[in-house]
Amino acid sequence: MLALPALNGCLWHTRKVQMAKMPANVLTAVPEQLVDAINKQYDAIDSLNATVTFTATEGGTLKGKETTYTSFSGYILLRKPESLRVIGFLPVVHTRAFDMGSDGKTFQLWIPPKNKVVEGTNAEPKPSPNSLENMRPYVFFDSLLIRTIGPQDKLLMTVDSDTEVNPKTRKLEIRPEYILTVARPQPNSNVELAERVIQFSRIDLRPVEEDIYDQNGQIQTIATYGPMQTFGTERFPGTITIKRPLEQYQILITFQKLVVNQPLTDDQFQLTVPQGTPVQKLP
Repeated sequence: MLALPALNGCLWHTRKVQMAKMPANVLTAVPEQLVDAINKQYDAIDSLNATVTFTATEGGTLKGKETTYTSFSGYILLRKPESLRVIGFLPVVHTRAFDMGSDGKTFQLWIPPKNKVVEGTNAEPKPSPNSLENMRPYVFFDSLLIRTIGPQDKLLMTVDSDTEVNPKTRKLEIRPEYILTVARPQPNSNVELAERVIQFSRIDLRPVEEDIYDQNGQIQTIATYGPMQTFGTERFPGTITIKRPLEQYQILITFQKLVVNQPLTDDQFQLTVPQGTPVQKLP
């Protein structure tokens, strides 16, 4: 022990690292304020008509490989309470890669390149090796609009921070966050399980990520929201990344055009499938 002072130079090594910069302004809020902001944002949108670009990635650590497909254009139509239509076009030839429509209870997924239609309920599917067949309308719906938080939900708010490189300045910045956990009591039990975890930026108090959990406590969906952009008179995230960790795929949605609260009719959510197309029924 007496010899340690003489060995100081050999016991550790100090190197310089980039200092992370704290934002100039950090906002504060209580859980009720964050809940009110989420609920107002959800209530303000009754329908959504968007021209988008999709970039799909399949695979990951569980599969030992990852494949990112060429970006392709498409459309998204959404109407409360649960109607959804998602159309994607193949690159270059611009014919339909898929077309999905739903009334909120059942859905149809038409895949022209495979000359097949998949029909089923909106319930959580049994995993299929084909990622397209794992898609359900609620995955898009829940990611596009963060659903309201009700008075029966239990809330827990914590403060955290992350660091990221600013793509413009190339400098390391601290990203302070509020993390709001939404839990609900289980029937006939004193146990409460987390249903959702919503992360808010403390720079502007907007949601930047929502994690949605299943009944077993596993993350079903991770929706990450990019910087806000102006579409006409509306402010909406310019990108939304939907990740499905259990099924090992993700979809990056980049918004090109967006119209909010435009009247949409029932027939806009119904598919027109060529007669004779084979139909696969899913549970």
